[in-house]
Amino acid sequence: MAEAERIIGTPDIPEAAGDGPEQSGPDSEETAAAEQDGQRPGSEPDGAAGAEAGSAGKGKRKIAVLFAVAVVAYALDLISKMIVVAKLEHHEPIELVGEWLRLSAIRNAGAAFGFGEAFTIIFTCIAAAVIVVIARLARKLYSLPWAIALGLLLGGALGNLTDRLFRSPGVFEGAVVDFIAPKGFAVFNLADSAIVCGGILIVLLSFRGLDPDGTVHKD
Repeated sequence: MAEAERIIGTPDIPEAAGDGPEQSGPDSEETAAAEQDGQRPGSEPDGAAGAEAGSAGKGKRKIAVLFAVAVVAYALDLISKMIVVAKLEHHEPIELVGEWLRLSAIRNAGAAFGFGEAFTIIFTCIAAAVIVVIARLARKLYSLPWAIALGLLLGGALGNLTDRLFRSPGVFEGAVVDFIAPKGFAVFNLADSAIVCGGILIVLLSFRGLDPDGTVHKD
């Protein structure tokens, strides 16, 4: 008997009593593939994570452009008004291009280009609402042209809102300083120009079907 067992041999004994046959199936194959790629099972692929990070980075850059344009527009408007109040107010107008374009300092209690002087408080609230809307929209901004347009609107709105809040006759009723006086047209300032340019750019982008998030749609 001992000789027979030696010839036939004894079966291999498992290393541990709890060991069983290897599991197979979709889950085990998925786990093995994930381990080979150096990822944890169930985690997102590196490509998806990279795309998401890249999209977030682009969004932050567009927001930076928006606020950079707004800061430049606001600073130019503020500095120009300070110079006009100090050097031009209560003085004779300065002719730049004969009678066609002059610098003439006036105080405007109405909206852009002197309209609606009886609704100063309403225009102040509208300017504040525009600023809030732009700030909320910036979170979904992925288009460079839209960033520039919204930056112009934001800078212009902040420029005139500063006058409404801090100039006489009082808070929310302050008169805006205007000084650019073309012949046959209303007197305006750089903030008004920024608002108009931003508005025109938004209209053009809308006609082209470009949305603030960078997508293009066709009606």
